[in-house]
Amino acid sequence: MKLEGIRVLDLSLFLPGPLLTQMMADHGAEVIKLEPINGGEPNRVIGAERDGTTVFFANTHRNKQSVQLNLKTEEGVEAALRLAESCDVMIEAFRPGVVDRLGVGYAAVAARHPGIVYASLSAFGQDGPYAKKPAHDMATEAYAGILSVNLGADGQPAIPGIANADMLSSMMGLSAVLMALYRRRDTNEGDYIDLSMMDSLIAAMPNNVGPVFAEKRAPNPKDERSWGGNAMYNIYGTKDGKHIVLGGAEIHFAKAILDKMGRPDLLEACQPPPGPNQDPARNFLKETFLAETQAYWVDWFDGVDAAFAPVNDLRQAADDPQFRHREMIIEDDRGWEHIGIPMKFKNEPGKVVFDLPELGQHTETNLRNIGYTDADLAAMKEKGVF
Repeated sequence: MKLEGIRVLDLSLFLPGPLLTQMMADHGAEVIKLEPINGGEPNRVIGAERDGTTVFFANTHRNKQSVQLNLKTEEGVEAALRLAESCDVMIEAFRPGVVDRLGVGYAAVAARHPGIVYASLSAFGQDGPYAKKPAHDMATEAYAGILSVNLGADGQPAIPGIANADMLSSMMGLSAVLMALYRRRDTNEGDYIDLSMMDSLIAAMPNNVGPVFAEKRAPNPKDERSWGGNAMYNIYGTKDGKHIVLGGAEIHFAKAILDKMGRPDLLEACQPPPGPNQDPARNFLKETFLAETQAYWVDWFDGVDAAFAPVNDLRQAADDPQFRHREMIIEDDRGWEHIGIPMKFKNEPGKVVFDLPELGQHTETNLRNIGYTDADLAAMKEKGVF
């Protein structure tokens, strides 16, 4: 597989870092999860469980090894540094400054292993006026302006359906790690990656900052191109209390729909720019879709060359034939469902290994592999190192 032979030490918790390293594990990397001594990875106990295992943990920690070390002991720090020396990549997601205080920051690791690719994922980055602020996903979305345009039916900011900052920083972090590994092939030099969740959000908005940059104003979501200003790019309710979407504002899509509805006269009202000038088409579509059920409209749009979709709930999405065909929802021998691998390679594809580590399961094995003796391990255990 693509990353076979790459060894990763992961100190991160919750979502961004663990998902990044799981993607690496799915493609052949050996991932060692270094879990804190006081309970381990928090997502082991967050959310719904199956036979005592949370779905969250199962979808972020498959095919990893678990090592527990007390980094508040000298022996624990030394063991972590020796593990890092044996790895190609190290990931951490503590608040800036924490790993340095613990003795496992980039400087300490690179002094012993200059070829390490070391990535720090944090809310606001390692520097700047917000660097030391505590924050999870939603706070960074608030600062970045994302929540101001993520409005509910009442026109008020709503909690987004996915953890945008977590997911974006995870995937940007993966890209950065792979770039650094690629460069290391030629230079034999490692690198340090400072990855900010808030930075990732603004980097993901090149299609939405037009009025912000060109007109120096905050956008009015209901009038903007991507957030409701287009009649043909919008969410509409149906008779049975469900919803459908029109997801393409191109004029040829509008023509296909309005011709079939017998209202080609409204095509002019679908022309850019987005905003109030499209109200005639938007109001007509709103009334029309409310007259029939979601199932009716699914049938009606069959064969129509337009970007249409029913709004599925998450259970419907998990059962969707496209997801199943693409193996994005897969099942193990127990019948447990899992999220699959999104990167589809023709050669050396990734592989889902469903094994999940027990807390600290691989501590002694990994410490022996880097030179610790049975006597060393007994002494460390006695001192509370693991």
